[in-house]
Amino acid sequence: MLTGELRSQIDAIWNSFWSGGISNPLEVMEQITYLLFLRRLDDLHTLEENKSVRLGKPMERRIFPDGADAKGRDYNDLRWSRFKNFAPAEMFTVVGEHVFPYLRSMGGDGSTYAHHMKDARFTIPTPALLAKVVDMLDHVPMEDRDTKGDLYEYMLGKIASAGQNGQFRTPRHIIRLMVELTAPTAKDVICDPASGTCGFLVAAGEYLREMHPEILRDAQAREHFHHGMFHGYDFDNTMLRIGSMNLALHGVDNPDIRYKDSLAQDHAGDEEKYSLILANPPFAGSLDYENTAKDLLAIVKTKKTELLFLALFLRLLKPGGRAAVIVPDGVLFGSSKAHKELRRMMVEEQKLDAVISLPAGAFKPYAGVSTAILLFTKTNSGGTDNVWFYDMKADGWSLDDKRQPLLAEDKLGASPAQALSDEEHAKNNLPDLLARWKARDTSELERDRTDQSFCVPKGDIEGNDYDLSINRYKEVVHAVSEHLPPKEILAKLAVLEAEIQAGMKELEGMLN
Repeated sequence: MLTGELRSQIDAIWNSFWSGGISNPLEVMEQITYLLFLRRLDDLHTLEENKSVRLGKPMERRIFPDGADAKGRDYNDLRWSRFKNFAPAEMFTVVGEHVFPYLRSMGGDGSTYAHHMKDARFTIPTPALLAKVVDMLDHVPMEDRDTKGDLYEYMLGKIASAGQNGQFRTPRHIIRLMVELTAPTAKDVICDPASGTCGFLVAAGEYLREMHPEILRDAQAREHFHHGMFHGYDFDNTMLRIGSMNLALHGVDNPDIRYKDSLAQDHAGDEEKYSLILANPPFAGSLDYENTAKDLLAIVKTKKTELLFLALFLRLLKPGGRAAVIVPDGVLFGSSKAHKELRRMMVEEQKLDAVISLPAGAFKPYAGVSTAILLFTKTNSGGTDNVWFYDMKADGWSLDDKRQPLLAEDKLGASPAQALSDEEHAKNNLPDLLARWKARDTSELERDRTDQSFCVPKGDIEGNDYDLSINRYKEVVHAVSEHLPPKEILAKLAVLEAEIQAGMKELEGMLN
């Protein structure tokens, strides 16, 4: 957890950027990201130096070479540990005129993040602001993975709270819920084809550290975790940089985060490559057929991005692979031929596991659209017997634009520290949802359709034109009101009529 003091420091830096003339929160985040990367490079170089001294051998790999750059500046001056001690004016010159040109030309630490640095721009406006930011970041304990990860997540949250670019940020508790529903394993190969800030991949990594700590003790499993497990696509270079750094600061050394327009490029190299997909892709509307990958159109002939993304997920998953993805409600009940065909395919040709209806305010203040989580397994041979439905009413946060927590921190999320009371459940359905999900093949099969969750046989879904909206199957309990016998009702009406007549006569008398 971040201390209040550290949060205050970050808030002060953020406000300094705004008062200094950088009003785009994404640009603020990008500049801080560059500086964090510089500190990381210096730490890696220091590790190599210490290793060289300890072994009495020359350095195997130098991040900062010997000698001077093209402008005559000693490469050692480009290191964080050196320039952080310079006077603000000199620091500003070194970072702007020497460090950034070097970053754009280097291979860096060999990570995908270094690859994304080729168009890095230094836009911090004043020496004083640069010195202030460097001093704050220098006091963050970067050897502590939790602290630096929390620091970065807190700053990413400020992108959302600023009201811009919030579409890049799915609420963390919803991400964590989806990760827990799919329960990643040490052998999974995980992909988010619309990765943004890589929140899903980060949460999957944190889950694996908690639930499978042995993954980092075994050499082969550790290699897979750092170099083969995490994959993300995005077509925004700023997001690629931020997402890569987010993973790096959460302890994933070299994830595969790369530029790709997921819907426009064919997927020959990635077909059936992944065992788990976690995603909340942007649903912008529609694409032209000419701009859509032909291998996706072969699955479903449509211009709708929400359907094309589902076709993409099926394309990328290997048989036996599973997915938890967020879709707009229109996917569940849309009446077009493409909507119906994709739902039929999910139910008949694959294994549709669950449809979880999310509260309408889950993505406020950016969107009030109703959404759902789809969970499915790619089989290419069917397997859907029953589909589990859950009607989530509350996620622990207010469903207005402010999205304030409704419970204490230890009672939020899908796995709170202690069991929730009925009153607390009414404010946070996530623990109940997770518990019922685990019983979907046993006790959940017996639930009535008046309950918050229930199972629907495949035959019923087929009979409803593969409609997947929960309201199609949910039954409402109607309150039975007790009526008086007709004679008593008539007697009461007669008394009431007599009282009205008497009142009218009294009124006439007063008027006369």
